[in-house]
Amino acid sequence: MAFRKYWLNVLTFALGSAIGFILFHLLFNLILEGEIQIQHPVFYNDPHGHHHSDNDGSHQLIGQMNFSADAGQHKGENKITAENLYQKVRILCWVMTSPQNLETKAKHVKVTWAQHCNKVLFLSSEENKGFPAVGLGTKEGREQLYWKTIKAFHYVHDHYFDEADWFMKADDDTYVALDNLRWLLSKYDSQKPIYFGRKFKPYVKQGYMSGGAGYVLSKEALRRYVAAFKTGKCDHSTFIEDLALGKCMESINVEAGDSRDSTGKETFHPFVPEHHLIKGYLPSNFWIWKYDYYPTVEGPGCCSDLAVSFHYADPVTMYQLEYFIYHLRPYGYKFRYSPDSEKQNSSDAVKLKAENAVMASK
Repeated sequence: MAFRKYWLNVLTFALGSAIGFILFHLLFNLILEGEIQIQHPVFYNDPHGHHHSDNDGSHQLIGQMNFSADAGQHKGENKITAENLYQKVRILCWVMTSPQNLETKAKHVKVTWAQHCNKVLFLSSEENKGFPAVGLGTKEGREQLYWKTIKAFHYVHDHYFDEADWFMKADDDTYVALDNLRWLLSKYDSQKPIYFGRKFKPYVKQGYMSGGAGYVLSKEALRRYVAAFKTGKCDHSTFIEDLALGKCMESINVEAGDSRDSTGKETFHPFVPEHHLIKGYLPSNFWIWKYDYYPTVEGPGCCSDLAVSFHYADPVTMYQLEYFIYHLRPYGYKFRYSPDSEKQNSSDAVKLKAENAVMASK
């Protein structure tokens, strides 16, 4: 009897331990999975990947926020330089979007950085008069990106060519600081064939611009681009938008310009700020190391104080960037960075010349 009771206790203990272990294992996996999901993931594993739809429901906001409501706080602020550049460097922004993204992404672009464009257009596969969005008559999907780009630039050329000097293409998850872009472009003649963005180096000799970080064409570059499709110099050779456009630009002698600032820091960025600013955030085998035309820099040295764009910005990040760039001010400071000072430019010019000589020798 005692022997039977002993083995019954052993079996009960063993069964209880097994059940406890299984429950612990399941609970641990659930906790671990939850921790992984709340981390800010590095999932941009495609150098040509951009303009994804919001299918996971994350970071969707209800309504829009009016960042001009507290404009009185900046009353008397000296904006003469920015206002002069607004008149002299006219930028048309066209935003690539889709019907399903109008209310989840595009409407937040509309009330943040798009307010600073001289002219802004939202281009989609379908027309939406209420938003409004221009319909290009294409289908949606990754394989349609370059078709949409071709048709968008043709539409802009045919309807708004005389209303701007520069033509900026951005995705609906890209944030663009227009005032900084105007400063960059003010050094150049829009009648010259040139375009700017985050320059990548594979596949195109002179380099080409990342689609996600956005790129901007001069008036002459746009004229040549549209004309090239009529003459057959360019065509829809691949659905990889930025690479195809880069090959076309090289074939029609449109220069892939250097968009770095006078200290050699990048202004166009293919990721959100923390991916560039935090050293070690991006894995050592990540594609950006092989694609960047100029040496990739991690940490605070990654980004210009006059940064132009950041990609993969969800609506929350859009509003954060709008606040940090146009509203947050440290008390008692005047603008600390004078990129156009003669002394700084002289020193920086020598540095850039040396760097360009190294790059040319590679």
